[in-house]
Amino acid sequence: MKETPISLPAYNRLTRYLNYLQQLPEGGPLNVSAAGIAAELALSDIQVRKDLAAVSRGGRPRVGYVTRELVADLEHFLGRDNSSDAALVGAGHLGQALLSYENFASYGLKIVVAFDNDPRLIGRTINGKAVMDAAKMANLCRRLSIRIGIITVPSAFAQGVCDTLIAGGILAVWNFAPVNLKTPERIVVKNEDMAASLAVLTKRMRLDQPL
Repeated sequence: MKETPISLPAYNRLTRYLNYLQQLPEGGPLNVSAAGIAAELALSDIQVRKDLAAVSRGGRPRVGYVTRELVADLEHFLGRDNSSDAALVGAGHLGQALLSYENFASYGLKIVVAFDNDPRLIGRTINGKAVMDAAKMANLCRRLSIRIGIITVPSAFAQGVCDTLIAGGILAVWNFAPVNLKTPERIVVKNEDMAASLAVLTKRMRLDQPL
């Protein structure tokens, strides 16, 4: 089935569908309908049908989808059936938290190595991942054919780290540093702006408070 580009909201909904299906109890329903998913997730029936039609041809009138086949279609579309190796740069508190997170594999991500320039961290192993000297970053990423870089360094160092990762063959960057990275058009960048997210949360909280 040819995949067509989808919007970020649609991608997020597909992720919700997959998470819901994967949490169904062992021995759950053999078939599932778009209407049933919509009801469970408080979404529009029409929207769910449209989303699922974009990723799977398994739906049948009055029968719905075979649950295991729909899960496989969603996993394939979202890239969870083919884990991508990643390198993390910045093994401080945030980096260590990400290295210790066990569920990345279920999202198609496998952190295989970490880098830092702090002598106190170099040589350590965090949740089975070795922390290597940042000076070896480009060479090791190239040798291991790593295509995803995760940046958790202070903003002043983020651009330099990004440039080094790209020199090592990285094609996508997950950036936790509060800075806009300059990259070639071929590089995919996803920024996690926690300050902006907190600002939105605080603003929404204030708006919801009674006068």
